[in-house]
Order: sequence, then structure tokens, then C-alpha cells
Amino acid sequence: MADVTLGLSASQEFDLTDDDFERIRKLIYEHAGIALSDAKRQLAYSRVGRRLRALGLTRFSDYLDRLEGEGGDEWQEFTNALTTNLTSFFREEHHFPILAEHAKKAGGRPLTLWCSACSTGEEPYSMAITMAEAFNTLAPPVRILATDVDTNVVAASERGVYDMERFEKMSPERLRRFFQKGSGPNAGRARIRPELRELITFRALNLLHDSWPIRGPLDAIFCRNVMIYFDKPTQYRILKKFAPLLRPDGLLFAGHSENFMHAADLFRLRGKTVYELAPKYRQARHGAAQ
Repeated sequence: MADVTLGLSASQEFDLTDDDFERIRKLIYEHAGIALSDAKRQLAYSRVGRRLRALGLTRFSDYLDRLEGEGGDEWQEFTNALTTNLTSFFREEHHFPILAEHAKKAGGRPLTLWCSACSTGEEPYSMAITMAEAFNTLAPPVRILATDVDTNVVAASERGVYDMERFEKMSPERLRRFFQKGSGPNAGRARIRPELRELITFRALNLLHDSWPIRGPLDAIFCRNVMIYFDKPTQYRILKKFAPLLRPDGLLFAGHSENFMHAADLFRLRGKTVYELAPKYRQARHGAAQ
């Protein structure tokens, strides 16, 4: 069958053939677990096309040959290019009071939380703010691990600096208490207070890797609006690795459009997009520890 190309417009200087697109889909699935649908063809053209321009290439096939042949740091650039980072402070706000109550029930012992797709940092900082409010201190008994497959957003998260427009839905009280407004060349921006920044460790991490540098037990895992990019078998593999990291009463927070009923042997729904370990799984863990 003849290879069909994507019709070019004035803003599209490259040909994206069917073979090229299928190779992109295959490689990002194998490397990062992201399942690109047919509807993501234009996204793939736009995102990967930036790498062609950066490297001075004119054909997707040449770029993909280079990626598969030399690889190296370009694999991370490829993954970064195809990762979508849409987030905001206190997104899906109903999760944070649940997290606060869960933390208070720990009886004052140190807590460990994991934000497994931290994007540009709004989510882990929202977790840190929630803990500061729950314990009424800028030094709550909590450590937060924040990870993402995209190294660019991990670096942005570590800086913790945001344009003021990012705080439009945040109360003025929270903004005053937990952020420092910039002045001079930094006017119109704000930075997370260093006390909260110190609660968080940022790392690059690919959820598809066989091993994670993470030790349990964890009190909660936030994995929100990332599983939608994985197919069900990939989701299950990740959930199967989440489960033993959680404390028996630990919580898993999911995105509003995510459903883990296919992993009912591992997790059960506790409330709106909040999961806990399935009783049979907890019992099996307890029995194995005997």
C-alpha cells in the first residue's frame, strides 16, 4: 500500500507519513507507556517537528532513525516533547480536605507522600500547603516526593516560581501566607516559600521503568490525570507496583476521568476518585508477612 502523507499547509514544512506516525506511536509507547490515538497525529507532528528544527533535520524518518540508532539524551527530549503538562494549584479541590483528614489521623507521626506526575509543581506544592494548613505550621511532619517523566517540568517545579496569573483561583490569604511576591525584574511573579520547598524532593522518574528509587510505606500517592495516557495493561502494571508501597490504610488519588475498576484485586473505590487497598490484597500482604 502506498504511504500516505499528511497534507501540508503553509505552517507545515515537513511530511509526516503514516509510517512515521506509526513509528512515533510505537516508540513513545515502548519508552514511556503513552498510547497516542489517531487523533493525536497533529500533536505528534507539532511536538516532534520541534525536534527536527532543533537538530536541523527535514524528515521525520531521519529523526526517528537517529533516535533509534544513537538515542542517548535525545530519548529524553523525545519523551519531553510528547508529554502533556496541564495542571493548576488545587486542581480537583475535593482531594485536599481528604488528604488533610487522612494526615491528621496519623497521630503526629511523620508522613510520606508521593506526587507521581508533578508536572510544573502546582500539585506537590498544593499538597505541601494542605499539610501546612492541617498542622498549622510551615514545618509539618511530612516529606513529599515529586516525580515526572519530563525533565524540563521537574526543573521548573524545583524553582517554584510562577506568574501571578497562575494564582487567580487561589485565595489572597493562601497567596500571602505561602508565597513571596517578586519585585523589580521579578514583578508579576511569586515564589513558593522556602520552608515549603524544603518539604519536597523532586526527581525525574519514568513510571514504566522496572525499578523505582522509592521506598514505602507511603501514606498517599497522587497519580492524577496521567493514567489516561496509558492503556489498561500498562495502568495495571503501574497500579500493581503502587500497591505494595502504600501503608495498609494508604490512599491513592486519581484524576476525574480515570477509573481503576480493572484493578479491583488491588484497589477499591473509597470515594470520588479516591482509592484504598482492596481488603483481599491487604490480607494477602498481611499473610505473606507472617
